[in-house]
Amino acid sequence: YAPERVEVPSGSRIRVDYAGERPVLAVKLQELFGWDAAPALAGGRVPLVVHLLSPAGRPAAVTADLASFWREGYRAVRAELRGRYPKHPWPEDPAGAVPTKRTKRASGS
Repeated sequence: YAPERVEVPSGSRIRVDYAGERPVLAVKLQELFGWDAAPALAGGRVPLVVHLLSPAGRPAAVTADLASFWREGYRAVRAELRGRYPKHPWPEDPAGAVPTKRTKRASGS
Protein backbone atom coordinates (compact mmCIF):
# COMPACT_ATOMS: atom_id res chain seq x y z
CA TYR A 1 0.00 0.00 0.00
CA ALA A 2 2.93 2.35 0.57
CA PRO A 3 5.73 1.29 -1.80
CA GLU A 4 9.24 2.61 -1.26
CA ARG A 5 9.66 3.09 -5.03
CA VAL A 6 7.40 3.44 -8.06
CA GLU A 7 8.42 2.36 -11.56
CA VAL A 8 7.91 5.13 -14.13
CA PRO A 9 7.56 4.71 -17.92
CA SER A 10 11.32 5.15 -18.54
CA GLY A 11 11.93 2.06 -16.42
CA SER A 12 13.48 3.96 -13.51
CA ARG A 13 12.32 3.06 -10.02
CA ILE A 14 11.83 6.39 -8.23
CA ARG A 15 11.68 6.71 -4.44
CA VAL A 16 8.41 8.02 -3.00
CA ASP A 17 8.77 10.76 -0.35
CA TYR A 18 6.30 10.30 2.49
CA ALA A 19 7.64 13.16 4.66
CA GLY A 20 4.87 15.65 3.78
CA GLU A 21 1.11 15.69 3.94
CA ARG A 22 0.78 13.69 0.71
CA PRO A 23 3.23 11.24 -0.89
CA VAL A 24 5.47 12.85 -3.53
CA LEU A 25 7.14 11.35 -6.59
CA ALA A 26 9.91 13.69 -7.84
CA VAL A 27 11.03 12.65 -11.33
CA LYS A 28 12.44 14.23 -14.48
CA LEU A 29 9.66 15.22 -16.85
CA GLN A 30 11.09 13.27 -19.82
CA GLU A 31 10.83 10.01 -17.86
CA LEU A 32 7.04 10.35 -17.74
CA PHE A 33 6.22 10.82 -21.43
CA GLY A 34 3.21 8.67 -22.28
CA TRP A 35 2.03 8.37 -18.67
CA ASP A 36 -1.42 9.89 -18.32
CA ALA A 37 -1.86 9.16 -14.61
CA ALA A 38 0.47 8.46 -11.71
CA PRO A 39 -0.59 5.46 -9.66
CA ALA A 40 -2.60 6.00 -6.51
CA LEU A 41 -1.29 4.39 -3.35
CA ALA A 42 -3.08 2.67 -0.45
CA GLY A 43 -5.26 0.58 -2.72
CA GLY A 44 -6.08 3.50 -5.01
CA ARG A 45 -7.18 5.87 -2.22
CA VAL A 46 -4.14 8.20 -2.04
CA PRO A 47 -3.01 9.93 -5.25
CA LEU A 48 0.68 10.68 -5.67
CA VAL A 49 1.69 14.31 -6.08
CA VAL A 50 4.17 14.42 -8.95
CA HIS A 51 7.02 16.93 -8.95
CA LEU A 52 8.07 17.17 -12.59
CA LEU A 53 11.74 18.05 -12.65
CA SER A 54 13.81 19.85 -15.26
CA PRO A 55 16.89 18.06 -16.65
CA ALA A 56 18.87 19.84 -13.90
CA GLY A 57 16.66 18.26 -11.25
CA ARG A 58 14.78 21.44 -10.32
CA PRO A 59 10.96 21.43 -10.02
CA ALA A 60 9.37 22.62 -13.28
CA ALA A 61 5.77 21.79 -12.28
CA VAL A 62 3.82 20.10 -9.51
CA THR A 63 0.60 18.18 -10.19
CA ALA A 64 -1.66 15.46 -8.90
CA ASP A 65 -3.32 15.25 -12.34
CA LEU A 66 -0.82 14.30 -15.06
CA ALA A 67 -3.43 14.14 -17.83
CA SER A 68 -4.38 17.75 -17.15
CA PHE A 69 -0.71 18.80 -17.00
CA TRP A 70 0.03 17.24 -20.40
CA ARG A 71 -3.02 19.00 -21.91
CA GLU A 72 -2.72 22.40 -20.24
CA GLY A 73 0.61 22.98 -18.49
CA TYR A 74 3.20 21.15 -20.56
CA ARG A 75 3.20 23.65 -23.43
CA ALA A 76 4.32 26.49 -21.12
CA VAL A 77 6.95 24.34 -19.38
CA ARG A 78 8.23 23.17 -22.78
CA ALA A 79 8.46 26.76 -24.05
CA GLU A 80 10.37 27.84 -20.97
CA LEU A 81 12.83 24.94 -20.74
CA ARG A 82 13.59 23.64 -24.23
CA GLY A 83 15.86 26.61 -25.02
CA ARG A 84 17.72 26.12 -21.75
CA TYR A 85 18.04 22.33 -22.22
CA PRO A 86 18.29 21.78 -26.00
CA LYS A 87 19.97 18.37 -25.66
CA HIS A 88 16.84 16.94 -24.04
CA PRO A 89 13.68 15.89 -25.89
CA TRP A 90 10.71 18.30 -25.75
CA PRO A 91 8.14 16.71 -28.09
CA GLU A 92 4.98 18.51 -29.23
CA ASP A 93 2.95 15.47 -28.15
CA PRO A 94 4.31 14.11 -24.84
CA ALA A 95 1.52 11.51 -24.65
CA GLY A 96 2.89 9.74 -27.74
CA ALA A 97 6.59 10.29 -27.01
CA VAL A 98 9.00 7.63 -25.79
CA PRO A 99 9.95 8.17 -22.14
CA THR A 100 13.68 8.54 -21.53
CA LYS A 101 16.24 9.44 -18.91
CA ARG A 102 18.81 10.30 -21.60
CA THR A 103 19.58 13.25 -23.82
CA LYS A 104 18.60 13.27 -27.51
CA ARG A 105 22.15 12.38 -28.58
CA ALA A 106 22.54 9.54 -26.05
CA SER A 107 19.17 8.06 -26.97
CA GLY A 108 19.93 8.25 -30.71
CA SER A 109 17.27 10.84 -31.59
